[in-house]
Amino acid sequence: MAERRLLVLFGSQTGTAQDTAERIGREAKRRHLRCRVEALDSCDVANLIHEPLVVFVCATTGQGDPPDNMKMFWRFLFRKNLPAGSLCQLDYAVLGLGDSSYPKFNFVAKKLHKRLLQLGGNPLLPVALGDDQHDLGPDAVVDPWLAALWDKILALYPLPPGLEIISPDVRLPPKYTLHYVPEDSPQPHCDLLQPTAPRAAPCELHPFAARVVSNQRVTAQSHFQDVRLIEFDIAGSGITFSAGDVVMVQPQNCPEDVQQFCQLLRLEPHRRFVLEPTEPGTPLPPLLPQPCTIQYLVTHYLDISCVPRRSFFELLASFSTNELEREKLQEFSSAQGQEELFSYCNRPRRTTLEAMWDFPHTTCAIPADYLLDLIPRIRPRAFSIASSTLAHPERMQILVAVVRYKTRLSKPRRGLCSTWLASLNPQQGDVRVPLWVKKGGMKFPADPATPVIMIGPGTGVAPFRAAIQERVAQGRRGNCLFFGCRYKSKDFYCQSEWEELVTKGLLTLFTAFSRDQEEKVYVQHRIRENGRLVWELLSSGNAHVYLAG
Repeated sequence: MAERRLLVLFGSQTGTAQDTAERIGREAKRRHLRCRVEALDSCDVANLIHEPLVVFVCATTGQGDPPDNMKMFWRFLFRKNLPAGSLCQLDYAVLGLGDSSYPKFNFVAKKLHKRLLQLGGNPLLPVALGDDQHDLGPDAVVDPWLAALWDKILALYPLPPGLEIISPDVRLPPKYTLHYVPEDSPQPHCDLLQPTAPRAAPCELHPFAARVVSNQRVTAQSHFQDVRLIEFDIAGSGITFSAGDVVMVQPQNCPEDVQQFCQLLRLEPHRRFVLEPTEPGTPLPPLLPQPCTIQYLVTHYLDISCVPRRSFFELLASFSTNELEREKLQEFSSAQGQEELFSYCNRPRRTTLEAMWDFPHTTCAIPADYLLDLIPRIRPRAFSIASSTLAHPERMQILVAVVRYKTRLSKPRRGLCSTWLASLNPQQGDVRVPLWVKKGGMKFPADPATPVIMIGPGTGVAPFRAAIQERVAQGRRGNCLFFGCRYKSKDFYCQSEWEELVTKGLLTLFTAFSRDQEEKVYVQHRIRENGRLVWELLSSGNAHVYLAG
């Protein structure tokens, strides 16, 4: 009998596709299939020719782009020299996750399905196009499609004699078991964030611990929005970047939340543990030291401030010994309960920690072994780099708007990363932030004679500050900036810097302060008023236009 094995590969930007891929993995285990779930860039594409059965779960980002963790796979798959029949032994299915308010809705999934077909693959089902805009979210498409997929797979790979599908009431074993280390065992001497000279340029698995040099508020104290200009020391990091590039920052949970979480789950923050995979061959989570303390795990790894997904409530329900709580958790994890879940979680942006507060009997019954199955890891955040090393050698600056807003919940919602960054005070000693750089989508012209029109309202001006610093240092003229904010006196970022460049004739600046007069004035009004100049730069100067929000 053919070996019953399934490979689930995902391309995920925000974690939704990964969450769905892991759900497919769990459902495969219930059907006694040997199953691996991996990011597309973690798998060796050349081995696809040996895989009998693969399910691809792909998100689409930006303007029809593949997510970061499938970019290498994407380049390989579209190589011209791949033979037409190279995947003729492959049975596959493609599940796309997208948003129909974007013109290139599920572009990656559609294109992948078509390419696998060209290479001789055999599709088990038509491509599924999950849509965020649907009242029930992507699950409206995913649920029926998965039911049909399991019918197809079980027809090809029937259950071995004597085995039944494991009922949803039976909890699957955790991905890892957590073994506490005796208190008196030797302490490890490794800090994952040693600011040592790295072997290669820093990356997600090997971030650089950059020292915070300054953290300066650039809006007036009376202004509702707190915006920071933060400077990092990147000397000795091996990091290089140019205007338009992006820095990825790995944030951490605030101490109060960590303390609350440990109290709720009755965990001792300073206990140390090692993780052991339940199934041999499962890699350990990256960026977690072995042994590790509970405090480190909760501070740096578990995303207790994210809005929990349906899979969270599904697993939580299996721990519940309280009938009332269990009924509610089961409703939230059912297809019929998705609207209710949306108004409980997504609309008010309720966090995982807050949801746990609402189910106290269940929460204190969560076995520590399941923490990594229950709560996703903290994802890095991207910021446009707002400086050039030509102006600030061995330094990097970012412009950060601190996210804080109200929903119907009494406590204001706070952005995890921006709140953490704003709280860092370099006067209080050696403060470090794990970071690495990614190529950005903006490329500035190589020809020094090409003028540049930049439209950057609010913190959207960040990449243009880097570009202007870079171009001025290279002696390039033709820098034209349209900047907009609310008030000249409250949120005109980098005002003195722009004015000095204007005085020196190195920058043409147009400003729109929307609330400084009776009628609101925005950057588009300034562009229209200066239409003749803009057209001249475009028609005779071949100017490049850049827009960032």
